[in-house]
Amino acid sequence: MTNSHVVSQMKKPANNDFPILDQLRDRWSPRAFSDRLVDDTVLGALFEAARWAPSCFNVQPWRFIIATSSHEPTYKQALSCLTEWNRNWACNAPLLLFVIAKTTYEDGSHNRHAYYDCGQAMTSLVTQATTLGLFVHQIGGILIEQVRETYNIPSEYDPICGAALGYIGPSSSLSEKLRKKESEPRARLDLSDLAYVGTWGNSALLVRKK
Repeated sequence: MTNSHVVSQMKKPANNDFPILDQLRDRWSPRAFSDRLVDDTVLGALFEAARWAPSCFNVQPWRFIIATSSHEPTYKQALSCLTEWNRNWACNAPLLLFVIAKTTYEDGSHNRHAYYDCGQAMTSLVTQATTLGLFVHQIGGILIEQVRETYNIPSEYDPICGAALGYIGPSSSLSEKLRKKESEPRARLDLSDLAYVGTWGNSALLVRKK
């Protein structure tokens, strides 16, 4: 089974109410990855996309720690920083990364926008990845103190999350429970639950597409 065939079988487009970019419609977070390595030029494009994300005062608080399966010692090091649940499936992805936020400005004051801005950088990275036929599953289940100790992260930086990245693979690599989750349809809250006007909870009543 070729990678292209796997991808064609595993698309899970959003059931969007309004037209959106194909990359946003087609993005989803699989747990089944191919062992196909990601070319360095492609990786460069992903982090270049993240580099140009917007941030408060342009302080660019995002930092990334990367581990590829082609270098076993650092890859195992990264895997050890995931919770066991996530380690069991993420071990198939050719690339693991951690997102680290610089939580202070240069004068030492707290940057309350740092996490938000790191999220914007990851959105840029994920959108670029989707454009290039890659998938990203972001991981909240990381061992924060282990990440901090393993990589000697300074005190003014906070580990936020991890991510597994690569080309999609067959769901047969997953446990039965995860295979079921892999095939479940994507779902989101209705727009009426998200967009308000005038006062909190008063729906903006955005008109659905016909």
